[in-house]
Amino acid sequence: MQTRPLGRTGLDVTAISFGGGGIGNLFKPATRDDAEATLHGSWDAGIRFFDTAPRYGHGLSERRLGDFLRQKPRDSYVLSTKVGRLLTPLRGRTMTDYGFTDPLPFEQEYDYSYDGVMRSFEDSLQRLGLDQIDVLYMHDIGTDTHGDANAHWQPIAFDGGLKAMVELREQGLVKAIGLGVNEVQVCLDAFEHADLDCFLLAGRYSLLDHDSAAPLLEACRHRGASLVVGGVFNSGILATGPKPGAMFNYAPASDEVIAKAQHIERVCAAHGVPLATAALHFPLRHEAVASVLLGVSNTRNLERNLASLDTDVPDALWSDLKAEGLL
Repeated sequence: MQTRPLGRTGLDVTAISFGGGGIGNLFKPATRDDAEATLHGSWDAGIRFFDTAPRYGHGLSERRLGDFLRQKPRDSYVLSTKVGRLLTPLRGRTMTDYGFTDPLPFEQEYDYSYDGVMRSFEDSLQRLGLDQIDVLYMHDIGTDTHGDANAHWQPIAFDGGLKAMVELREQGLVKAIGLGVNEVQVCLDAFEHADLDCFLLAGRYSLLDHDSAAPLLEACRHRGASLVVGGVFNSGILATGPKPGAMFNYAPASDEVIAKAQHIERVCAAHGVPLATAALHFPLRHEAVASVLLGVSNTRNLERNLASLDTDVPDALWSDLKAEGLL
């Protein structure tokens, strides 16, 4: 599989990366056997960039991914995880529902402080069963997650958490640092506080929704940073097609969004390219994009996505989408 540089870190990552939300039982259960089969299938397909987070299954994803990666030479893959949440034992408390089925018995608590980030990093190493993490993201800082409370959390994160992450990089304990979020402005704000290497941006640079990402792409190009793009199907509509009930950003798509997706689909069909295939290829056309992250929990979806990656997409498709005002 093709590799690309991750900013100026010296890391080369595969153009397709593995997202660990699914093996953390996001929205539906994945058995241990399903998770292992999906990870083995990803490895056999050439994927060598793996992402997880404490949030996913309340530690379940990190444990499953670490169990798999311990079987591989440590210099043969790149691993990312995230900070910003600490996991604490339930001990009789009622677990908050974050969309994970049968998660581990821990509660998630936000902590973007210097000490919280350092503890989260060490906790992740324990859950992974590994002694090294390559890429560390600050997870879900910003108004999309916290609303008005972000006015409280962001100063703590930027004055404390980012400082901890910079120190971890300076000490050689991680090779790259950045944000893992689904909004653009907080990434631009973070650039004013630290020299970041990369951003995992979900849902904001897709075939259907990409205008808002332009300032961040330009900033990355100017500063030598990279974008890892998640949510290329916008939580469903670009994979299932713009049909009634299609999902867009985890909610039913509006009539306006469905109409735009139908317009894109018609242009794609004129070139014999499935909508999902175009959606997967689109982000990889930009020089600042290092990898597209796929969140899969079974081999069937993995194989379908990889088949789309191997499909040739003519340049004329992109020209026609631009001529139609869709790019």
